[in-house]
Amino acid sequence: MLLATCSVLHAETTITIATVNNGDMIRMQKLADDFTSKNPDIKLDWVTLEENVLRQRVTTDIATKGGQYDVMTIGNYEAPIWAERGWLLPLNDLGADYDVDDLLPSIRSALTYDGTLYAAPFYGESAMVMYRTDLFKKAGLEMPKEPTWTFIGDAARKITDKDNEIYGICLRGKAGWGENMALLTAMADSFGAKWFDMNWQPQLDSQAWKDTLTFYVDLMKDAGPVGASSNGFNENLALFQSGKCGMWIDATVAASFVTNPKESQVADEVGFALAPDNGLGKRTNWLWSWNLAIPAGTKKEEAAKKFIAWATSKDYLKMVAEKEGWANVPPGTRTSLYENPKYKEAAPFAQMTLESINSADPMNPTVDKVPYVGAQFVAIPEFQSIGTAVGQQFSAALAGSISVDQALENSQRFAEREMKKAGYIK
Repeated sequence: MLLATCSVLHAETTITIATVNNGDMIRMQKLADDFTSKNPDIKLDWVTLEENVLRQRVTTDIATKGGQYDVMTIGNYEAPIWAERGWLLPLNDLGADYDVDDLLPSIRSALTYDGTLYAAPFYGESAMVMYRTDLFKKAGLEMPKEPTWTFIGDAARKITDKDNEIYGICLRGKAGWGENMALLTAMADSFGAKWFDMNWQPQLDSQAWKDTLTFYVDLMKDAGPVGASSNGFNENLALFQSGKCGMWIDATVAASFVTNPKESQVADEVGFALAPDNGLGKRTNWLWSWNLAIPAGTKKEEAAKKFIAWATSKDYLKMVAEKEGWANVPPGTRTSLYENPKYKEAAPFAQMTLESINSADPMNPTVDKVPYVGAQFVAIPEFQSIGTAVGQQFSAALAGSISVDQALENSQRFAEREMKKAGYIK
């Protein structure tokens, strides 16, 4: 009788990761050989998408149980909503050395539903002012730590030099609930505006929204770049790095990219300030994180969790520091990072980033009382479609194809229709 000999081979598991085309995520892909060398039985398949496209694809896939992805990059907007619907797997077992208690409390809280973590933060952010110190000095201006929108508007106009393609300010104009509406919602909060009153009636036809949008459109017309209605985070980052923006008010995560001499022509001439206010007690800052989560439909949960634990760990931050320098590690997720003297020395923006994150108040986002939470979004499922539709109207107003009044009127009608359809109002 012949005895057959068998060799047992580990079956290779391929996990598909949907992620955003931001700098930190691109870097993660480049460093992923570290993960696959430690986990040779796991292969990574990347799907890298522009921000608006990513949101649309992952939302469609998880809502229809399409099963295309094993790991999704989602925001703190989606995490609790999708967890409540049973669309995400819990992440309460990422390993003994993961140290979930080291996550910044505000970030961890935003990713927790019913006491359980459902997404792990890759980086966290608020918003702040990044500005060219050389242009301010030349114009005889001094940036306050806590500027007002009035100061920002005056300064932007003074440092604009359109003949030399230097624009006083770059702000998001690209339509999308997480693109231009992230900025404009936070800005509206500082102007005393709100999306809905306590009865969920839309408020986009209010004077406060008109003041916000008029100020924004006028400022960008006077001091913004050509084609601003097409510019989102990445486009404005490129403009700032090439020396074409005097100021940029956007995500704190951009700080390492604008101060990196390998990427930025103005790296040695960048200063930072808190996001502006309008004298009403609310700043134009937000609380956001890009996070890795596992859709409930995956059949590769164990491999997906291993990857998430690797990508959002303390060891990952150390690896980035060793290869790219401490200033370039993904910010805004861990307390220990902001206690690390090497990071504080290497990152001149570290303290301002932490202050901005800590001062964001998504539980009380507006001047008046409202029935919702979320500093740059409204944490209800319907906001994704409402915010995107309104973003298209506001982008059209910025482009000059419709008036501010028309944009607000169209937005109000759309929001009323959607809120009636969803049963919030009659």
